[in-house]
Amino acid sequence: MEQEKNIEELTLEDVMGDRFGRYSKYIIQERALPDIRDGLKPVQRRILFAMNKDGNTFEKAFRKSAKSVGNIMGFFHPHGDSSIYEAMVRMSQDWKLREILIEMHGNNGSMDGDPPAAMRYTEARLSELSGELLKDIDKETVELVWNFDDSEKEPTVLPAKFPNLLVNGSTGISAGYATEIPPHNLAEVIDGTIYLIDHPDASLKQLMQYIPGPDFPTGGILQGTKELAQAYETGRGKVILRSKTFIENIKGNKQQIVINEIPYEVNKANLVRKIDEIRINKKIEGIAEVRDESDRTGLQIVVELKKEANAEGILNYLFKNTELQINYNFNMVAIDQKRPQQVGLKHILTSYIQHRKEVVLKRSQFELKKAQARQHIVDGLMKALSILDEVIQTIRASKDKKDAKNNLIIQHQFTAEQAEAIVNLQLYRLTNTDITQLQKEAEELALEIATLQKIIANEAELFKVIKQELKDIKKKYGNERLTKIQAEIEEIKIETEVLIAAEDVMVTVTKEGYVKRSSLRSYAASNFDELAMKESDYLIMCQQLNTLDHLLLVTNKGNVIYRPIHELPDLRWKEIGEHISQTILKLSVDENIIAAFSYKELSAVATFVLISKQGLIKQVKMDEFTPWRTYKTRFATMMNLKENDEVVNVYLTEEQALQDVFVVTNQAYALRFNLEQVPISGPKASGVKSINLKNDDYVVNGLLVYSNGDTPILLVSQRSAVKRMLAQELPTTGRAKRGLMIFRELKKNPHRVVFMAEGDTQGYTMFNQKGQSYPFTGLDFPIAERTSNGSMMLDEQDGGLVIAVQPIITAPQEDLPTE
Repeated sequence: MEQEKNIEELTLEDVMGDRFGRYSKYIIQERALPDIRDGLKPVQRRILFAMNKDGNTFEKAFRKSAKSVGNIMGFFHPHGDSSIYEAMVRMSQDWKLREILIEMHGNNGSMDGDPPAAMRYTEARLSELSGELLKDIDKETVELVWNFDDSEKEPTVLPAKFPNLLVNGSTGISAGYATEIPPHNLAEVIDGTIYLIDHPDASLKQLMQYIPGPDFPTGGILQGTKELAQAYETGRGKVILRSKTFIENIKGNKQQIVINEIPYEVNKANLVRKIDEIRINKKIEGIAEVRDESDRTGLQIVVELKKEANAEGILNYLFKNTELQINYNFNMVAIDQKRPQQVGLKHILTSYIQHRKEVVLKRSQFELKKAQARQHIVDGLMKALSILDEVIQTIRASKDKKDAKNNLIIQHQFTAEQAEAIVNLQLYRLTNTDITQLQKEAEELALEIATLQKIIANEAELFKVIKQELKDIKKKYGNERLTKIQAEIEEIKIETEVLIAAEDVMVTVTKEGYVKRSSLRSYAASNFDELAMKESDYLIMCQQLNTLDHLLLVTNKGNVIYRPIHELPDLRWKEIGEHISQTILKLSVDENIIAAFSYKELSAVATFVLISKQGLIKQVKMDEFTPWRTYKTRFATMMNLKENDEVVNVYLTEEQALQDVFVVTNQAYALRFNLEQVPISGPKASGVKSINLKNDDYVVNGLLVYSNGDTPILLVSQRSAVKRMLAQELPTTGRAKRGLMIFRELKKNPHRVVFMAEGDTQGYTMFNQKGQSYPFTGLDFPIAERTSNGSMMLDEQDGGLVIAVQPIITAPQEDLPTE
């Protein structure tokens, strides 16, 4: 029953909120974020304090890391040894910290992301500079609190003789907070701190004359002073950090890109691998070899280029596509007054100065107390020496030490402390020389006390001490800046021509969506008929193009796919090619390519003309289809279609005023109207009506023909009738009319148009239901009248209706070099 009384009923929300709140507060304050005063996280502070306490300092021999880790874990940090050792190793890595706090012998990791050796193999000690963080810790300068088991005391902050938070920066992720503070140059930070002590109302602009920006241990080039100012003002901001590179000429009339410094916290091995992958995958042409030539003298990555490769262009590509250049995001969060705060540069320095002021004041008070206590003893000793015989007589007459002390106090008016010092005095100190030493010490103590009292009473004197100590640190440890700062962020422009080797290739595109490019050598060495294709498939395009050209593929669903020629799979002529669905997502199962258009540059004048099966037509500007960001995996819309509609033909034209649209329907209606009657609309529009369709009728095809002249049209009916007529025989009328019949209407088994194209030299094959075929060209048939029913080519009684008419593929007529 007693137990039941102690059971509390709480909602899960209350328990979770309370417990997670406590946990969050703990990891924010006690784990992941640095203190604004000494720039250390608790684990780092405990490592430095414990090593200092054990005498594992810079002037002594190195000691096994495992021993230090054990002490830290046993006394101050009750967490895993690996987390302590990792923090210890990071403080020894000169590519992570601008000024290392721990010196380590053995393998302490590398810029390639290699792990350090186990702690039983490495040795460590505090660096000389970390001694400056700990200096005066034994002079009651900082608050000491009990450790986790109340057996030892540990500091809540270190005295920190220099602004470590800025010098070494910090990075960490907590609950609801993260921090990213970059490292800075020690000498510059000290100059800025001294300036702020002298000018408490200094503006950020004035401070930035002394602290122009971060100084990363890995060097590099930082771009964006405007962005830096914003980051220093608010604690948040983004700058560009790029590698230090140069281009040099090498033998064989070639060049190479040499990289000597890479951005902060970039993994060198991964960077080299990424550049080499670009070479292997031929994402750009021109890279011959990538080598990591780093050794004990320093970092060096070499990108050797092929002959006549554009070094500047390739370097720009690498800046944009690898970690040769990164965005560095400032997020300066630190614990200030036990709370996490987003802090700017001035806030950090002000908090540090305030901390230092308290440390120096407490130290001065401690030293004053100590000096005054000593002065009191020295005064007593000097008085005792002046009445030495009486003192000796008093002591000899006493029973014991305690009695002697009491007698000295009563008979000669010494204090208890002075009496203690007198009875402990060794006989050799009674010589004549000792009195002069005591007098000298008394003078020095008087001077020291006066100085300390002045410091405690006068803030100006206190600041003078702080400034002098900062100057001493700068003189002893200051060094040159490593990171170069540039005012403007350089925009990287990559010209395709620079990165792709110009090469003439044969490009093929099939109706079912197989695309490829083949070298002219492979094409010339093969027979044209050896091109691999499915039986149901045929070529939409077979054209000699350049790798610098571009391709737009239009599908029957009104979609358009963009491909630069150099990105097409490079395959032998005999191979089938790569299906477009391997890269393009969300293609319909019945989606086919009906047209392919190559271009060097998008035209502002040219328009695409799209004609749909359900009688819609539209014009859309070519320059609407500049390559979109996701072109590799997604198509763009060229015409918005209804569910059962599809595009039957697409044209690209610049002669809109000179051309007419010639539309033919399945029920043998034809209409001719001027293209200018079709408005130009956006890619997502559906278009306007081209012809007024009867019920159950649909558009078979639409062509662009010249308003003046003779354009022969080839027509095929379902009964295998073929005829040729002139498009211009139809008078030009308005858009959206019913049109005129182009086959004479029969009462029984009327002709229905299944195919229409321009009747030129192109060859076609007609297939019927029984699989019989008939090859023909337009030139096989004379020009007939509009009302003619043409010539029957296959036996409709025996073979059935015509189900398909396919073009006969022949080699392109261009003169191709055989290399």
